[in-house]
Amino acid sequence: MLAMAVPAVLVPASTASAAPRTGAVDKATVASFGRAADTLLTERTSALLDSVKTPRIATQLDRKVRLAAAAAKTEQAGLTTLQARKKRLAGLHEAYTKADVQVAVDGTRSAGGRAVVRLTETTTLTYKKVRGDEPVTTGFKARHEARFTARPGGTWELTALTTDDDGPIAINDPTVRKRVASLGPTPSAPRASTAWTSQSVPKRAKAGVDYAAMAAYTEKYWRNYNPSYRKFNDAGGDCTNFLSQALKAGGWKPETGPADDYRKWWYASSGQSDSWVGVNEWSWYALNSKRVTSLANVYQLEVGDVMQMDFDADGSKDHSMMVTYRSRYGLPYLTYHSTNTYRKSVASIIASYPDAVYYAYRT
Repeated sequence: MLAMAVPAVLVPASTASAAPRTGAVDKATVASFGRAADTLLTERTSALLDSVKTPRIATQLDRKVRLAAAAAKTEQAGLTTLQARKKRLAGLHEAYTKADVQVAVDGTRSAGGRAVVRLTETTTLTYKKVRGDEPVTTGFKARHEARFTARPGGTWELTALTTDDDGPIAINDPTVRKRVASLGPTPSAPRASTAWTSQSVPKRAKAGVDYAAMAAYTEKYWRNYNPSYRKFNDAGGDCTNFLSQALKAGGWKPETGPADDYRKWWYASSGQSDSWVGVNEWSWYALNSKRVTSLANVYQLEVGDVMQMDFDADGSKDHSMMVTYRSRYGLPYLTYHSTNTYRKSVASIIASYPDAVYYAYRT
């Protein structure tokens, strides 16, 4: 499904009704760009569905837009990645039965027969009832950039579709981050195992801490941000800022002091501590303050607990997430910002990042 927010400047009054020419970008062309991206993202997502045995990528994405040959080759290779991810998910007892993909065009700029389109994808996947206690759906909101090159006769080719988000890739993104040489273990927090375990670590109540309130806050604002807080999407990602908001909503009290003192944790109208927004800094603060303890295994996480990731195993943590649901079987589901995501299972994240390093915190 496609929605558009098209700036008026894209369609000069003198050319709005003119015959299409090579490289001209009018409202109809912008609509074609959006439909083409919608088609491609829908086909990527379909590759993960339980009912789709042979996924495909169409080369004719819209009446006016084709997939460029090099991009088609990349997308076909991406299908192999997505099929392998689907297989890993099946091995972890997770599958999806249907998907709803919606794409909004946020803006377009063009010059010299080339166009760059900013898009927002909102996708909802329905969980297959494998164990019977899965939540109904998972979802995410992702920002993309699509690039198009003009062809004769008013037609275009889509040459690239890339994500603009930090944090874990969306489940339908075939991109694989390359692992780099390790710089050594991250200080303080021990690595958590990703091997399945049914051995739980019961969570004990803490005075003044409401884990249900943490989860409720996170699930309320995962897609529509709380206007009371600043956003950090364009400053390295909003994941830890959002996590800190949820912890505060659940009873964590601020500790004021210098912003760069990792022993402090606070937010104010004039600024915030590094530990409020920084992934590594939050870990150092949380462990040093003894507000968290480390868990040996990611499957031991419960509602209100935190998981962090080091995507490329370089010793620096990259992303923070909160558990907002845990199935009766013992599978934690995470909700987070950057990419804005609702109830994504630990299993699906591990399936997408089998070589990442994981950290699990009991709050």
